[in-house]
Amino acid sequence: MFCPMICREIVKNGTGSSKNHAIALPERVNPSSLSLILDYCRFHQVPGRSNKERKSFDEKFVRIDTEKLCELTSAADSLQLKPLVDLTSRALARIIEGKTPEEIRDIFHLPDDLTEEEKLEPLKNINDDPRIRLLNRLYAKKRKELQERQKLKDIQVQQEQKDERSLDELLCFINGDGGM
Repeated sequence: MFCPMICREIVKNGTGSSKNHAIALPERVNPSSLSLILDYCRFHQVPGRSNKERKSFDEKFVRIDTEKLCELTSAADSLQLKPLVDLTSRALARIIEGKTPEEIRDIFHLPDDLTEEEKLEPLKNINDDPRIRLLNRLYAKKRKELQERQKLKDIQVQQEQKDERSLDELLCFINGDGGM
């Protein structure tokens, strides 16, 4: 398995030839991720394996919890192991496919720090994708509904203000008799 990052360290810096000249791994490569990466590389390095065997191994290999899968993706990316990055990224994509933003936040333990307005901001449509145009129209409609609801709340707050003055005080106010 070709690892550009490690090859670069060996060729450019002359590291990796002994314990005294060890290769410094990126910070994102923790021991458990490194162990998984080595297992992956060892399996794929053996010549003569069929594509069916490799595919079966890969399918089982990425059946790990989401947190470990994210760490593995990050570590593989740090080591520039493109085949493993592609494999783990596809596995993550399958996990979030068809999920709502709330479900995705739950899966990855992410906070919901967006306001309603931010959630409804139009998406950039670089490729003029009709799905994104449709989604942006839907978001525009929801933004309008949100603004109308906010206006109704403001009106309700104004309506809830009660005038506690007596009828005599109101008549004096209307007639300009401020002195009472």
